Amino acid sequence: MRVLCVGGIVRDGQGRLLMVRRGRPPGVGLWSVPGGRVEPGESDADAVARELLEETGLVVSVGALAGVVERPGPDGVTFVISDYAATAVGGVLRAGDDAADARWVPVPELDALPLTPGLLEALREWGMLPPAPDAPAGPPAPAREPGRPEGPGSPEGPGSPEAPGSPGAGRRPGPGSGS
Repeated sequence: MRVLCVGGIVRDGQGRLLMVRRGRPPGVGLWSVPGGRVEPGESDADAVARELLEETGLVVSVGALAGVVERPGPDGVTFVISDYAATAVGGVLRAGDDAADARWVPVPELDALPLTPGLLEALREWGMLPPAPDAPAGPPAPAREPGRPEGPGSPEGPGSPEAPGSPGAGRRPGPGSGS
């Protein structure tokens, strides 16, 4: 079974990345971009806006698709995670829903955090973060099309879902936009 999920990739005016620490399985304690499952009848953009509000307290304007990844879940489930660029336009940052913590993280500090598998690689591949310090510079890779999920990322998005998954137990899959 394939479960559709979304994640939101949000940077603030100082270039920091919005991250959540997962509070529920799978991936409890790991950091990702905020995100979660797409509810029946919900558009991806509506799901991103809802998940970010629930997990971070922030109101966002959802932008372009950054990329898509697939992550295995329990019992043969595959989480298909579409991560979107987004901009915070309101709200007050606070951890909520299935996020144990939410914060703006400076990009150089991301490598020191316990992250959902493949998150940084996916964000770098999609041109959402600068290349790793030891990686050769080159043009950013084009965003993946929704029909062609592959490559690194996390079920919450580099965005990832949460419980199952993105970041929302019981209603979402494993790690997450984050996620």
